[in-house]
Amino acid sequence: MNKKIKYGLLACVVIVIAIVAISSILGSAEKNDPTHLVVTMMGHAGEPETGFNPLTGWGCGHLNFNPLIQSTLLTSDENGDFVGDLATNYTTSSDGLIWTVNIRDDVKFSNNASLKASDVAFTFNEARQSNSQLDMSNLEEAKALNDTTVEFKLKKAQSSFVYDLRYIGIVPEEGYNNETYGANPIGSGPYKLKQWDKGQQAILEVNDNYYGKKPYFTQLTILFPEEDTAFELVKSHQADVVQAPFTSLNQTVDGYELINYTSPRAQGLSLPYLNNTGLTTDNGHAVGNNVTADKAIREALNIGIDRTSIINSVYKGYGKAEYSGVDSQVYANNDSKVTDNNPQEAKNILEQAGWVDTNGDGIREKDGKNASFKLYYSSKDQSRQSLATVISEQAKPLGINIELVGTDWDTIYQNMYSEAALMQQSSDNPYRTVYQQYHSKENFTEDDYMNPNAYNSSEVDAILEEALSSTNQNESNNLWAKAAYTGNGGFGPKGDAPWLWVADYNYCYFVKDGINMGKEPMMGQDYLANICDWTRENTTA
Repeated sequence: MNKKIKYGLLACVVIVIAIVAISSILGSAEKNDPTHLVVTMMGHAGEPETGFNPLTGWGCGHLNFNPLIQSTLLTSDENGDFVGDLATNYTTSSDGLIWTVNIRDDVKFSNNASLKASDVAFTFNEARQSNSQLDMSNLEEAKALNDTTVEFKLKKAQSSFVYDLRYIGIVPEEGYNNETYGANPIGSGPYKLKQWDKGQQAILEVNDNYYGKKPYFTQLTILFPEEDTAFELVKSHQADVVQAPFTSLNQTVDGYELINYTSPRAQGLSLPYLNNTGLTTDNGHAVGNNVTADKAIREALNIGIDRTSIINSVYKGYGKAEYSGVDSQVYANNDSKVTDNNPQEAKNILEQAGWVDTNGDGIREKDGKNASFKLYYSSKDQSRQSLATVISEQAKPLGINIELVGTDWDTIYQNMYSEAALMQQSSDNPYRTVYQQYHSKENFTEDDYMNPNAYNSSEVDAILEEALSSTNQNESNNLWAKAAYTGNGGFGPKGDAPWLWVADYNYCYFVKDGINMGKEPMMGQDYLANICDWTRENTTA
């Protein structure tokens, strides 16, 4: 039998098995109940390995989204401004070290226990030592002053602490066990966990104790499919809302509409900023790259590529150009951008810096080295593979050779300080997207992928530290923006250009006819943010 036919048949069998398995799972649900909803979560926001525990990453950490089962102190309104959820108000001391939050007195957990300030204090104190991506190292202590007032004492002022109040879900102090909570979560959000079939689905049902607007959908089934099988859920009409796989962006299915939500999901290349001087990581891998350390290389790529054509070809138009990594944020700086799709200007920059093609092989050289470097990307991510390929092709006419290496994340982390790596960031927290991403670091550890190119600027460091210590949100936002372009430096492409940010890739969803998802969320990955406003406009599911 022809190998291609054989493997094609095997692939079909796998997909059929997946559909049958999902169908059998969903078969027990009341499929004609219009108040039952089936959705998917894939990728970084997919099934949580440790369960539905906000202290180990559910709802916050790598991505920020509505934890559904738990409530947060703050939430975001339709304009993206922070407003109270559990919190009725909050104040900060003049030195920014003390944050005092007052909370509602009418909230009960799903087990009927009252939610008190002591639960809030416990949650944040526990978060300091949780095994997650949460960085709560600056919290000295949280303590309940009474049943409705909690005080947070910080080691040093941190303007971005407000984002922790927004995204950390509150857990009950009584009976909490870090090892078991994720599989049996107790919370005060609009839903509670009814059933979790690991590797397949989680079924949530309405929390009758919820203090807010009661959701129309009384049962929410969340499926966790692999990307290559998710589209089968649409074609078989097995789900109401499905995150669209990359390969399905140009597909249509009767009974569904493909919608796209804008997102700060910035995708781009981390370009090693330091020269290779023999410095190594904690595991002995190289730090620095003598090609990308030359600013002319980084500038030429930022100016020479055509971001618009990349978005149209790679993302089928579902995205927008990204330059600084934070263009979509309130702390963006338009002055940090450059004009791209200018290959002649890029070539001029390279020529003036001494990068010339002396042997006619199409690759420029300087001081005996070729303008060539490797680009590592996740081989499991088809969108990143496509993006890496197109960038590599656009770099060739500039005289820059980019060698593609599709591999696993462990290998990427081992090489990120010495070669380019295709990364993305999706958070709206400036501590993560700006401070951790661009503040210099001395310890090059392979388990810390923030600032993977070892960008180092004392000028930017000073601005970032001032922004973090500010007690005024508007002032801190202005400082985060200033760090992108200072007039001659900064982390943006018009400054030091340590990254080649390319695109904000929208989050796309196939939505079954009749589902009204309400107002578009501020961040595309948080598509369930306003789940309490969702309805079904027809009478059958």
